[in-house]
Amino acid sequence: METQSFGVPWEEAYGYVQAVKHGDTIYLSGQLSHSGADFVAPAPVADGRVTDFSAMEAQMRQTYVNAAELLSRFGASLDDVVEEVLYVLDIPAAFAAAGPVRKEAYGRPDPQVASTLVGTPGLALPEQLIEIKFIARV
Repeated sequence: METQSFGVPWEEAYGYVQAVKHGDTIYLSGQLSHSGADFVAPAPVADGRVTDFSAMEAQMRQTYVNAAELLSRFGASLDDVVEEVLYVLDIPAAFAAAGPVRKEAYGRPDPQVASTLVGTPGLALPEQLIEIKFIARV
């Protein structure tokens, strides 16, 4: 079994790794929109609630960049992803962004991946709009 992490503070705080390769399968923990320990395109928050979902596309794009980075550490790519689950705070905003962003990330007009979009009332970080979990086979 091999593991990978980004070395961000929340890995130690929560106690997990970003990716695990077991046999020919790579499991990615839910990926966020960050570069190092800095959040990318944070959503505005007031009174503990997101007030604007317009950063969904930017957050989604960075999340796929992070997933691709982790997969590359195992010699894999988004082409090897067989399943993804997108957890989002706002389904309409995510659905509007998902088509163009996913097609760009997977490099084709018809991404060959099983995909589930799930609305949730909250995510780990207050300014977070999306988290994506991936499973890849190599």
